Amino acid sequence: MKIANFNQGRIGIIDGDSVADVSDLVACDPVAWPPTGMLQFIASFEQIKPRIGERLRTASRIPLSSAVLNCPIVWPNKVIAYPANYHAHIGEMKTGTGLISKFDASGQGFFLKSNSSLSGPGDPIVLPALPDREIHHECELAIIIGKGGRSIPVDRAVDHVFGYSCLIDVVVRGKEERVMRKSFDTFCPMGPYLTTADEVPHYEDIDLELNVNGETRQKANTRDLIVGVPEMIAMASSVMMLHPGDIIASGTPAGVGRLKDKDRVTIRIAGVGEMTLDVEQGNDGAHPVWNKAAALTA
Repeated sequence: MKIANFNQGRIGIIDGDSVADVSDLVACDPVAWPPTGMLQFIASFEQIKPRIGERLRTASRIPLSSAVLNCPIVWPNKVIAYPANYHAHIGEMKTGTGLISKFDASGQGFFLKSNSSLSGPGDPIVLPALPDREIHHECELAIIIGKGGRSIPVDRAVDHVFGYSCLIDVVVRGKEERVMRKSFDTFCPMGPYLTTADEVPHYEDIDLELNVNGETRQKANTRDLIVGVPEMIAMASSVMMLHPGDIIASGTPAGVGRLKDKDRVTIRIAGVGEMTLDVEQGNDGAHPVWNKAAALTA
């Protein structure tokens, strides 16, 4: 099942070439603040699932081509991200001093990325006004938590997955704190919709690809992850309670590269989705904290 946040907060099921509006299954008010309709939908999915098939027969529909798809989840409790989760990416990011032991995700764990950096499949990636810095794309699988929990064991972790989506983790390269370099507005585009876990049974064997202006930059498979999907959930939940709608970003494979004004970026994940985004140069973002020599860090 493909579930979309469309037309400024409505919840829809993509059914062929149309979107069926099922917002009222969770009494979703599209203009409510905070925008938690999709969180309610995910949290109650097992209860409302039997009603979805019936609703699809009577729900109002619009052509998918005329729907404005928003970021599927705009108000998650948290966005959890795993750095250095592919050996090839670690290799390309090495500096002359080398890497400390256990630099990869299995040894250093995860970080949190600002929720406000989330944007949707129709939104541009807006580059901050940092002309002396490189801003890179990172192709990642988004894992969406469906059933919350704490201290989730590895062998039961996938039972907590609601679904998956495409995610690009955008980053300013440098030595500043990782969260600051990755949390500019629009630095976490996700979409174009959520694909439920039952449609992606082989989470350990998913092809990912990202290209810029038609040139393939990143290509990998989730079987190459250092910390796999179940282990990511187990590690995160060992520290904190996971809630429905929480997003876990898998980490990026090799091939990260610079984004520039007027680029077009396409991310494609087999069985999950595909989206193409424009890149625009913005005017905001300058601050004295950036006024020092940069280094290529994760």
